[in-house]
Amino acid sequence: MGVIHRRVGDGPDWRWDGVDVTSYVTNNATKQVLIGAEDGAANFVLRFFTIPPRGFSSLDQHGHDHGVMIMNGRAKVMLGEEFQEVQAGDIVYIPGWERHQFENLTDEPFTFLCIIPPKKPQADMPTQPAELEQSTSR
Repeated sequence: MGVIHRRVGDGPDWRWDGVDVTSYVTNNATKQVLIGAEDGAANFVLRFFTIPPRGFSSLDQHGHDHGVMIMNGRAKVMLGEEFQEVQAGDIVYIPGWERHQFENLTDEPFTFLCIIPPKKPQADMPTQPAELEQSTSR
């Protein structure tokens, strides 16, 4: 059976009933898993992130790709070695193994939805591409 999480409260930093707010990396950023394994979703995870004013997301690089929709605010996003400005309504695709990070450029919360595939069991995890393995083994 499907699941509904109703939004509670007002403002740009949204919350939903039945969804935990967890700390995410540094400077008071938060993550909420809106749809995931606990809801019975086997094929994707939908998350909501809040980056505080002038804050950053973590600098990440991993095997899964991401679909991101900017919900509130304006930020600079690093995609590989390039930087682009994004704002509410923009959509960002991040392919697997591409370095990425968001930097909030404003004095208000920067929020975005992010959809990823579910985590695979450790034994099924793909290895890093050869060029990354070489650079990390040096």
